Amino acid sequence: SGARPAAASGPCGAARPSAPVSPPPRVPSVTAPGPPAPRSAARRLFPGAQGRGSARRGLTHESAEVTRGRGASGAARRSGLGQAASLELQWVASIDLAENEDASANVVVEPTDSFPEQAEQVTTEVGKLLGEEKVDAILCVAGGWAGGSAKAKSLYNNCDLMWKQSVWTSTISSHLATKHLKEGGLLTLTGAQAALSGTPGMIGYGMAKGAVHQLCQSLAGANSGLPSGSAAVAILPVTLDTPANRKSMPGADFSSWTSLEFIAETFYNWITGKNRPNSGSLIQVITTGGKTELVAAAHL
Repeated sequence: SGARPAAASGPCGAARPSAPVSPPPRVPSVTAPGPPAPRSAARRLFPGAQGRGSARRGLTHESAEVTRGRGASGAARRSGLGQAASLELQWVASIDLAENEDASANVVVEPTDSFPEQAEQVTTEVGKLLGEEKVDAILCVAGGWAGGSAKAKSLYNNCDLMWKQSVWTSTISSHLATKHLKEGGLLTLTGAQAALSGTPGMIGYGMAKGAVHQLCQSLAGANSGLPSGSAAVAILPVTLDTPANRKSMPGADFSSWTSLEFIAETFYNWITGKNRPNSGSLIQVITTGGKTELVAAAHL
């Protein structure tokens, strides 16, 4: 279709090339983390996908944790949001803590306690991978959860972890968008519906997600650095229906959890310009009785 790659976030993951290279040629089949996805799989995830024209290209930033291996919140790379979002994208680069053998390209993040070091590594490697190419979307689906009040002994560590998981990854993805997102492209960030109000039982989580919300709205302003006509949109889920969440909360009401297929379908629609919210929008993802609605939140 002549469309360029798209991108997604979490710690960015793609194996480092030793020298600048051109992006791999676009392939006719869809790709996704896990076994290569046949067209039937794409149709299951995106009903009617065959009528949508050529597939797109993208980057995904997927690491659920920046410094401590793969976190549970993202349901991991193989069965989580990154996999779902990758379907129907013709070329996908994964930015993560581990290589995804089914991605078109990988940028593997080096665990570090220094944000400038990690940001510079990812920015440099993505630059070598893409060169002058532009992507359709950058999807930041990294994140995690930790509870604890201001009195908790784990407060400092939890705040540090939450900042790394959500704010580092969102910031890196936003900077990548200024360099590699095409005009009219899409940048998605992952906030949280809970962070629209106080979170006394999860101080670090609420602060980090609140920062992501503020970043999204700032990116919509004039002179934010994003390409002309592009949009920065944050999704604010409550609970995503992932294998990890089901394992940790087996007695929960799963009918109030949002499926990854719904999120992926939403991303695809936005990438292709269907029902895309205005830049800076904070979109609550609310599921009740198995039915999911997208509800715009009031601006901060």
